[in-house]
Amino acid sequence: MALTEDKIRGYVQRLLLSRMRILCHHGFYGLLLMHMRFSVDEEVPTACTDGVRIIFGTDFLDGLSDSELDFVMMHEILHVVLQHCLRQSDRDPNTFNVACDIVVNSNILLENGMDLSTITLVEHGEAMHLAPDGKEGYEYTAEQVYEMLPHTPRPQKKAADKGGDGGGDGGESDEDGKNGNGGKSKGKGGGTEKESATGTSDGSLWDDHSRWGSQAEEDEALRDVWAKRLEDAAASISVRDPSNERGLLPLFAKRLLEQLRPAQTDWRTVLSEFIQEEVVDYSFVPPDRRFADSPFLLHDFNDKEDMVEDVLFMVDTSGSMSDSMVAAAYSEIKGAIDQFDGRLKGWLGFFDAAIIEPKPFTSEEEFRVIHPAGGGGTDFQIIFEYVARHMERPPASIVILTDGYAPFPRESLAMDIPVLWLLNNDEVQPPWGRVARIHM
Repeated sequence: MALTEDKIRGYVQRLLLSRMRILCHHGFYGLLLMHMRFSVDEEVPTACTDGVRIIFGTDFLDGLSDSELDFVMMHEILHVVLQHCLRQSDRDPNTFNVACDIVVNSNILLENGMDLSTITLVEHGEAMHLAPDGKEGYEYTAEQVYEMLPHTPRPQKKAADKGGDGGGDGGESDEDGKNGNGGKSKGKGGGTEKESATGTSDGSLWDDHSRWGSQAEEDEALRDVWAKRLEDAAASISVRDPSNERGLLPLFAKRLLEQLRPAQTDWRTVLSEFIQEEVVDYSFVPPDRRFADSPFLLHDFNDKEDMVEDVLFMVDTSGSMSDSMVAAAYSEIKGAIDQFDGRLKGWLGFFDAAIIEPKPFTSEEEFRVIHPAGGGGTDFQIIFEYVARHMERPPASIVILTDGYAPFPRESLAMDIPVLWLLNNDEVQPPWGRVARIHM
């Protein structure tokens, strides 16, 4: 039966109410869910995500209580934030899906004070949350759990089987009533399901991973978009009343943030050394307290009032740079401005096969009003031609944020101006200039 407008409106309202409940009781998850779109599809047997949307089958959604719906929402957003769809590599997909679900469910269980009812669906039982060694999945990464699991491929399902991709959220119980990687449960159609080689049930599992990796280019572009969203959500949570336990960062978020920080600090340290050695008086005693928790020892700026002036930032906006990559590069420059604490000024421009005229900035406020533009091919030579022909005062240094996929010009075109190539990959190696790398 076709969905009516009233029925669709009712589904949408229910999903938005679920997000609101999660925002109130599990703030960090709720903030992340604010970035997701929701949809319903009669052809989807259960629930799934493609990294942009969370999609519910209508029959499945109708059968969920409010608390079960909240669990499914948290489960799907965790797959997105942990970027499981990008991490499978050449691993057996069925076994890797099981590993991902164990990690996700255990993290949600931890968020709910280890209350097993919070990861239980009436029709499917308790969701898997224990690694094969008996420890909670939140103690491991999905890759670590994968290595513990048997890697025998799951048998092919019959055409009549309406299950998902064997993601492993069937929620088995062992003979002692404890949830783990083994045991059996009753599937959607009732009856006992056959146990697979991975120790999970082989029936109508509710979490469908079949859309993971369905849009590889978009998935890669989302990688750093979600890294930024993670940092933004953490910043929002950090200003809440610390006495409110519901506002604290989940363990998985703390780990992810620890992994993100070194890469960001590293290139800015290179930038610091690159553009201000001759301008700003600095020393490593005392170290910069703003980065006390960093694995890098950053120098502290002393009391001299010198500005770091005349730095030309050029951002590649060619067709090979996705919108999220350009946005990440733009954010990195803003981060550098913040790090220099108001003592960095220069120009910000964009280029592809043509130059978008660089605009001057002397403060973060001026920087914010400069917006990206471009989208064609890539030509590095035009940057130096522009400097030679149109800039009355040449820059003291040039920082080029790019993927590097274009012919590099002759070094002589730089006219002895120091150049820092800031690349978003490990494959390209410029033939001259200073090089730093970030993951945009």
